[in-house]
Amino acid sequence: MDFDDFLSLIANRADVGWDRAQALTDATLRTLAERISGGEAKDLAAQLPTELQPGLSGAEETAEVFPVDEFIRRVAERAGLEEDAALNGARVVMVTVREAVTSGEWDDVLAQLPKHYSDLLGPATA
Repeated sequence: MDFDDFLSLIANRADVGWDRAQALTDATLRTLAERISGGEAKDLAAQLPTELQPGLSGAEETAEVFPVDEFIRRVAERAGLEEDAALNGARVVMVTVREAVTSGEWDDVLAQLPKHYSDLLGPATA
């Protein structure tokens, strides 16, 4: 999946414009990079379009531990959204990432997230 296709899916699924889709994607990937190990963030980045890789680069090797509500708070702050919109937007981004990478890579990402992250990883509502 190339960058334009990826962002078009985000924009359509979240019912937002291109700029908001890019902000949501960047915010979600940056926050995900904080929550998973640096090695895993690098592996994930390698399977995404080049334009999305900076959001996953520079992650610390040791993942930060924070609950899903903090994940959404960070996405909301970074994307300039209310938390409800950030939750839906982050879901859209995560679903699209899942579709863009191999199932093995997605399983590796999931292995680093606790079960209470299932709300974030479930189907998008938009």
